[in-house]
Amino acid sequence: MKKWMISISIVLVIVLLGTSLKVYFTSMEPVKAAEVKAVKLAGKEIDEVEDFHIYNGQEQINVIEGKNQQGQKVIVWIPEKSKQIIVRKASAGLSKEDAIHKLLQEKQPKKIISVRLGMEKNIPLWEIYYRSENNLINYYYIHFETGEWLKKIENL
Repeated sequence: MKKWMISISIVLVIVLLGTSLKVYFTSMEPVKAAEVKAVKLAGKEIDEVEDFHIYNGQEQINVIEGKNQQGQKVIVWIPEKSKQIIVRKASAGLSKEDAIHKLLQEKQPKKIISVRLGMEKNIPLWEIYYRSENNLINYYYIHFETGEWLKKIENL
């Protein structure tokens, strides 16, 4: 009887694991399709993709980080609607660490959840999502090129 229980438990774990993997890979298909489409639209602007993510602000923006044919680090922003490609050398703007430093000069976050590139109104930016001391959600937006504060969304 004990062997049957162990066998059934093992089968259930395998079924649950298989189902979880299937759900995960199925849910990632739209992201992979968006990445393929964005890389194709970026064309000659990017030769090697290092990172891809989708930024959802006022509109959906596909962001690709990588290297161009000269081996320079570049960032490509592609708005989903207009498909108007914006390309900047990574060295032309703030790094992720610089953006975090800008936040820390003004705020004292309890925990920084994420720092990612995005774009609003055709302005490349860094979005910093963090929790404050009272555990409230906050967003801090910094202009990619100038380092100026663009907007804050606080205490959600």
